[in-house]
Amino acid sequence: MKWDDPRVRVVKLAGASYRAEALQNDAFAPGRRLALVREPENEHDPNAVAVWDEERRVQAGYVPAGVAPELHGDEQAVSLWEFRGEDGGRIGLRVLLAPPDAWIQEPRA
Repeated sequence: MKWDDPRVRVVKLAGASYRAEALQNDAFAPGRRLALVREPENEHDPNAVAVWDEERRVQAGYVPAGVAPELHGDEQAVSLWEFRGEDGGRIGLRVLLAPPDAWIQEPRA
């Protein structure tokens, strides 16, 4: 994959403020893989793509509505950068979206 591959995107997680408790889960720490789940039955947006932890146990939010329709459905996602509030809790994420043929390495211990 080239560094300027237009299929690679960094997006700000949408809807995170509605899932503040879920965001505290370590599964959303920077470097962790995430699952992208299409929601064609979503009453607000049939193009919605939910962002879950890798195990699909906890949802953190959504891919922004302007980006979701452009996804093919097989992208990889990784938590890239976290935003913290005054109390130290996680209040938002930037998520790396990459094509399936891009190799994303697990973080070092």
